[in-house]
Amino acid sequence: MNIQIFGKAKCFDTKKAQRWFKERRIPFQYVDLDRYGLSGREFDSVLTAVGGIENLIDYGGKGEEITLLRYMDDRRAKEDKVFENPGLMKTPIVRNGRQATVGFCPEVWQQWK
Repeated sequence: MNIQIFGKAKCFDTKKAQRWFKERRIPFQYVDLDRYGLSGREFDSVLTAVGGIENLIDYGGKGEEITLLRYMDDRRAKEDKVFENPGLMKTPIVRNGRQATVGFCPEVWQQWK
């Protein structure tokens, strides 16, 4: 298992995910989304694994950019906007190879063993 947790330093669910893996002594790599973001390949892999850009956007967030994304019809433009601004992504994003989840999903992570 090669776990990566992409999250934000002040995100409660990201901290819960880190704690979940620590309690089970499963090693993981933490990546601060605000500081480092995702590479192009990682972003494409996560989009494929989670079922598209709509599942990756944090529509619960506030700001003009989230409002703009709600009304954009062009999927590719949405993907580009979110890739350029990782703060628009729902967190944590937890990857295990080609598998990925968005949000706190211990029931899925349990099956990865």
